[in-house]
Amino acid sequence: MTIKRVILVTLTVLAVFLMGQDLLNSWNQPQIQSRLELYQTNLLLRSTEFRSSDMNTDAARKALLGAEPTKNALEQYEDVQQQVQKTLKQTQSLLASGSSNKAQPVSLEQTERKLTRLVTELDLKLGILRSQQGETTLAQKEWDKVIQQAEVDSGLNPLAVTAEVLKGLWAKSPQLLPDAEPQIQKNLDGWFRDRALTQLYTLQQRSADLQALQLSEQQAAEKALTSLAIVGGIPVLSGVIGIGILIFAIGQWVVQRKQALLSAETLQPWTTPWDGETIWQVLILGFFMVGQIALPIFLAVLQRATGLNPASFGEQGKALFILFNYVLLAAGGLGVLYWSVKSYLPLPEDWFRIRLKGNWFWWGLGGYFAALPLVVVVSLVNQKIWQGRGGSNPILPIALEGKNSFALAIFFVTAAIAAPIFEEILFRGFLLPSLTRYFPVWGAIVLSSFLFAVAHLSLSEVLPLMTLGMVLGFVYSRSRNLLSSMLLHSLWNSGTLLSLIVLGSGQG
Repeated sequence: MTIKRVILVTLTVLAVFLMGQDLLNSWNQPQIQSRLELYQTNLLLRSTEFRSSDMNTDAARKALLGAEPTKNALEQYEDVQQQVQKTLKQTQSLLASGSSNKAQPVSLEQTERKLTRLVTELDLKLGILRSQQGETTLAQKEWDKVIQQAEVDSGLNPLAVTAEVLKGLWAKSPQLLPDAEPQIQKNLDGWFRDRALTQLYTLQQRSADLQALQLSEQQAAEKALTSLAIVGGIPVLSGVIGIGILIFAIGQWVVQRKQALLSAETLQPWTTPWDGETIWQVLILGFFMVGQIALPIFLAVLQRATGLNPASFGEQGKALFILFNYVLLAAGGLGVLYWSVKSYLPLPEDWFRIRLKGNWFWWGLGGYFAALPLVVVVSLVNQKIWQGRGGSNPILPIALEGKNSFALAIFFVTAAIAAPIFEEILFRGFLLPSLTRYFPVWGAIVLSSFLFAVAHLSLSEVLPLMTLGMVLGFVYSRSRNLLSSMLLHSLWNSGTLLSLIVLGSGQG
């Protein structure tokens, strides 16, 4: 065995170990999907406050929200609460047994604290939902749980004080605490805050404040309906188009078989001038070593030299740091790729092809529509498997909670421009064609998609991302133009980011 192979084997073992750690850590992290569902539920609750004298408009609102939106919201919150409680118990069990990831015990403890606070916040809101359903006794029990939890964790005292306020508002003999309104304003938001303030103003007979609140509710409800139309309407319409494309493609395959778009026989392999060792080298050195070893070491040295701590950055700082991190990753990966294949230059014509002419735009757009229903179905199955666990891309929660326009613009540049360019060059431009030296094109698409999904280091995202990767691979294999898969990738990331921004801006 050559020295080069010894080095590659050593780095491979190290990369697999580090990736395994990251995937194991993601097992104990909650998915963002549960939070997205709650954010959408909050928009639905907000929309219930909309009132219109136009019967058609009111009928459309009721059709969008359903017959019993508050009851449906209560069930949604209960489901999420059960998922979070289950994850919290498993996290606490790992901490108690000492069998957690000893390399990052602080991370697990932080997860426990976040989950404990989330459960407490859910209890607080569940009480308000139950009060609106007339379940006052059960509401009081929810708020009692918040108070009891604060006795164990002093960090939850502000929530406990708010729970005391709510208990007094909905007691059989109402009791108004002197700081009721500030507590409600501080620790509740959106529909939940308005319901508590409505109860408070009604008991205090503050008709002017009640009227002003109702006016602000109407304005917020109109905004929420618009947000729901964007978040729900655009994906639904795109999904319908995608289902139509899939039905056409499957029907064509049934009729034409070998000449159909989906026929494996029409997918031609690439002429690959290098062997498996070069593929191995690019993956290990260009992606995993750069991302898992070199970049973390470089950032740690830079942090020590400058004294800057990314954890203390504001929204703009975090956004710029994420972009800086990704640019370094891409530069390192593409540098290794060029170094690995430069001895084979010039490459055959269909390698890394980027051409403005041709039908690449329609392949990318059609692939985006077709990917939507496929990934949605896989994601629904995936949710049943992971039950709210498995982690998520760390950029998603930041974008969801982001309020800074500059930071959101930087996130967009990272997700919709930088990521599609780098990942498509590496996974579709290099890896997929290289694998056709050893596998049929469909096999190369599947294997490259699996590695693409695993590289995102979140267990819960492996199946959905692998499905997306297969569509990306198919589109690139048919179009032979990287612009098609880059467009599809960019549309996908842009759509996800837009949904997060709309959902996040609709809260409060």
